[in-house]
Amino acid sequence: MSAVLEDESVIFRQVTPEGRVTAVTRELAEEVPVAIEFNGIGYAVLMATPADVADLVLGFALAERLIGPEDAPFDVDMHATEQGIIARATLPEGRTEVLLSRVRHRASESSCGICGVENLEQAIRPLPAVTGRTLADKAAIFRALGDLGQHQPLNMRTGAAHVAALVAADGAIRLAREDVGRHNAFDKLIGAMRRRGWEWDGGFALLSSRCSYELVEKAVLADCPLLVTISAPTRLAVERAVGAGLPLAVLARPDAILLSGDQSGS
Repeated sequence: MSAVLEDESVIFRQVTPEGRVTAVTRELAEEVPVAIEFNGIGYAVLMATPADVADLVLGFALAERLIGPEDAPFDVDMHATEQGIIARATLPEGRTEVLLSRVRHRASESSCGICGVENLEQAIRPLPAVTGRTLADKAAIFRALGDLGQHQPLNMRTGAAHVAALVAADGAIRLAREDVGRHNAFDKLIGAMRRRGWEWDGGFALLSSRCSYELVEKAVLADCPLLVTISAPTRLAVERAVGAGLPLAVLARPDAILLSGDQSGS
């Protein structure tokens, strides 16, 4: 049995190890199904925060390789229903064949880019080489880490959202997107950048999550010159990053970071 909550905030009982019980009010992060249709075909259902959905759909299409860097951004028509959001988009001309080859009809928890694929070859596809190079040094990474909380209003209220940020070479955060899913947040950021015509310009991406191989792939396909994550990477993530020439900075904390490869900078 499920219950429908009327308000954004819910009263919980906070219990301490000493047995003290206090009533506290918490705002809850929204998470709804987003059904994505391309060219009239149901492609995927993502569980996502219902904000910046057009950016999510555009970034997701890039991550799914349904469009390439040479394609112009497309418009997204959104329709709110009692069950969630239907997002409809038309891919650029000439992309129908790749759409049909990748179409799928199962729901996934987030825009991970693997749920529903039919075989291992589809799951681990070759990646292009990263061509961009970051101009950021270690001081820029620490500056961005220190400022990241100011760009997480949803997480500050709920404690339940990830953030993906575009950071300039000097460490200034230029743009950020939040979502309950780490994949969604990165897709939203990449989609927002594409819609604005923004490039990395020697900067980097900063994510409040572990460094999974799916996020590495999204970064590579967006030609991100440096991926920085708060938590640790998986072995596959490092292997995929090395193969594509993507530098990583992981376990990025205010007091230390781990750099992959031979990264210079003061």
